[in-house]
Amino acid sequence: MDLEAAGEKRLLQLNELDEFRMHSYENAKLYKEKTKRWHANRIKPRHFKLGQHVLLFNSRLKLFPGKLKSRWPGPFEVVRVTPYGAIELRALNGERKFLVNGQRVKHYWGGIINREKTNVVLADE
Repeated sequence: MDLEAAGEKRLLQLNELDEFRMHSYENAKLYKEKTKRWHANRIKPRHFKLGQHVLLFNSRLKLFPGKLKSRWPGPFEVVRVTPYGAIELRALNGERKFLVNGQRVKHYWGGIINREKTNVVLADE
């Protein structure tokens, strides 16, 4: 057994492992950049105007999941839009205003809902 040759071989193996690690870091970095670009291209900007009706995401509902409960209560009215993405909302039936993150809000395209009374007509056929 030649100890010098074995030592040299071991050093070459360590260098190869180091090169593999560097290549994997580089590939992971490239993959992250690519997926970041892919996700960024699919984000649609939302622009809100004063008086517009919106829905608000309720993140606390995750703790108490219910099949028929909506995570998007509302509609709310936009009172003020800040330049950094925060939106001030007001409930349609109240005067209380509150500030929320603009990412928790989406456009409401429906009409006014009367939450106190709902009629369901069932017909016999």
